[in-house]
Amino acid sequence: MSGPEPFARVALIGLGLINSSLARVLRQKTPATEIVGCARSQATLDTSASLGFVDRVTLDAAEAVAGCDLVVLGSPVGTFAGLAAQIGPHLAPGAILTDVGSVKGAVFRALAPHVPAGVHLIPGHPVAGTEHSGPEAGFAEMFEGRWCILTPPQDADPEAVERIAALWRMAGMTVELMDAEHHDAVLAITSHLPHLIAYNIVGTVTDLEEETRQEVFKYAAAGFRDFTRIAASDPVMWRDIFLNNRGAVLEMLGRFTEDLTALQRAIRRGDGAYLEALFTRTRAIRRGVIDARQA
Repeated sequence: MSGPEPFARVALIGLGLINSSLARVLRQKTPATEIVGCARSQATLDTSASLGFVDRVTLDAAEAVAGCDLVVLGSPVGTFAGLAAQIGPHLAPGAILTDVGSVKGAVFRALAPHVPAGVHLIPGHPVAGTEHSGPEAGFAEMFEGRWCILTPPQDADPEAVERIAALWRMAGMTVELMDAEHHDAVLAITSHLPHLIAYNIVGTVTDLEEETRQEVFKYAAAGFRDFTRIAASDPVMWRDIFLNNRGAVLEMLGRFTEDLTALQRAIRRGDGAYLEALFTRTRAIRRGVIDARQA
C-alpha cells in the first residue's frame, strides 16, 4: 500500500455500524493489521468475533487500547469523556486517538483533557451510514464515494493527520480538513436538523388515532417512507448528537421555524407565486447534491 505505513494494531471502541464497517475495510486492505474490538456487552463482542472482523475482543477499554497505534472511538459521543479518562493512561506514546462522531467541538472538549503528551488527537467524521446499527450492519463499501471530515487541532502533528486521512482514503472516502465549530454548523443543517424533523414527523404519527395510524402505514408514500428510514436511526447516538451540538442545532431550528411560518402563511393566503418560487429554488439544491455525487 502506498502512502503512510499501515497501522499495526487498531482498537475499535464500539462495534456498531461505522466501526464494524471500518474493521471490514482493514480486513480487506491491510490484513496484517491486528484489530481489537471493545463493546459494552458480551453479546456484541460475541457477534463481532463470530463475524470475523476482529482478532480479539474485550469489555475493558483500557485493555483494548494497550499497545495500539490507532484507537477509534465509535460509541455514542456522550460516552467519550468517561472513555477518555479510562483509556488515557494506557495509550501508547505516538498512538493516534480518533473518533467517528457526528459532532466535533464537544468531542474535542471531552477528549483533549485526557490525552497524554505524545499521543495525537485527530477527531474525525466519516459522513456515511445507514439507518441500521450493530456489528451485523457494517459493510466495507459503505464509505466509497463519501466525504470524511477531519478536525485536527491547530498544533496537530501533520504526519498523524496524514495517517488518518490515508486510512479513510483507503476506505474510498474524500478527506477534507475543517474547523470543528464550522463542521458542527454545517452538519447541523445537512444532517442533524433533517433527523430532528424526521423524528418529529414520525413521532406525530404515534399520536394519531389507531385507525388513522394504520392508514398511514398502509398508504405511506415515498416521502413518508424516507422519513421513517431516517427516524429508525440509533436513538442513543442521536440523543447524544443533539445534546452535544445543541447550539448549532437550535440556531438552524430557529431559521427553519421562521421559514416554516412563512410557508404556513403562504398556504393560508393562497399565495401560489410564493410556493412556486420556493419549490423552484429547492429543486436547484437537489441538482447540486446530484452534481456532487452525494445523491
